[in-house]
Amino acid sequence: MRSDYKDWLLAQEYGENTRAAQLHRVAKVEQSYGSLDDCWTNGGFDALIADLTYSSADERAGKPNLSKIQFDGNIRNNLQSYKNAVVRYGKFLSDGPALNIAATSPPADVLNAALVDQKQKLSLERDMQAALRREITKLEPGLTILDDGAERAVTSGFIDIFCRDAEGRSVVVELKAGKTDARVVGQILGYIGDIMDEDGTTQVRGIVVASDFDQRTISAARAVPNLTLVRYAVSFTFEELA
Repeated sequence: MRSDYKDWLLAQEYGENTRAAQLHRVAKVEQSYGSLDDCWTNGGFDALIADLTYSSADERAGKPNLSKIQFDGNIRNNLQSYKNAVVRYGKFLSDGPALNIAATSPPADVLNAALVDQKQKLSLERDMQAALRREITKLEPGLTILDDGAERAVTSGFIDIFCRDAEGRSVVVELKAGKTDARVVGQILGYIGDIMDEDGTTQVRGIVVASDFDQRTISAARAVPNLTLVRYAVSFTFEELA
């Protein structure tokens, strides 16, 4: 594991406990499979992720833990957490070094403004996620968070918050800073499809949280009964110091 991984996790604004859990899980995987950096370089990441994949169908069939990692407790939950950690480490490796600005790149001031805007949006989304994780029932009464404090990795990407609702249905929550465009519908439907495939259930809903939605997103959501759009609002509190 690269020594700067902990700094990357911190830069992603994960909480202290989540960072510690991710470092522990990557270290545990490496104890059984060897260096993840070598695995990445040698093109073995897909095979490793497949080795850590254990579906709800596997669980129903009573399939044993065939991975090299030894642990106690529920096989599917444990392997899911190790797979998530590996996929997240792969994202860290794929992010790579800072961008190399070529002669054909936009002017530096334009590029810097875009990078600042992207960083601000990421920071706001992290803040939103942290706030929702603390009080998820403010989004919807009866919601319970099922992930381990970090986004669940699925085939299409990372689910911001993965929950169960009061009726026992899985809920995919996607957070967007600012106003969305219609691409968010395809994104969250991809996550929903991944959960249906991985968990063997058709009872999956999606909630997109954003400050506003473009008309195409609103129209598309009307055609998807299991998709809900929720607007967030930022409020301020003031404390007199003197």
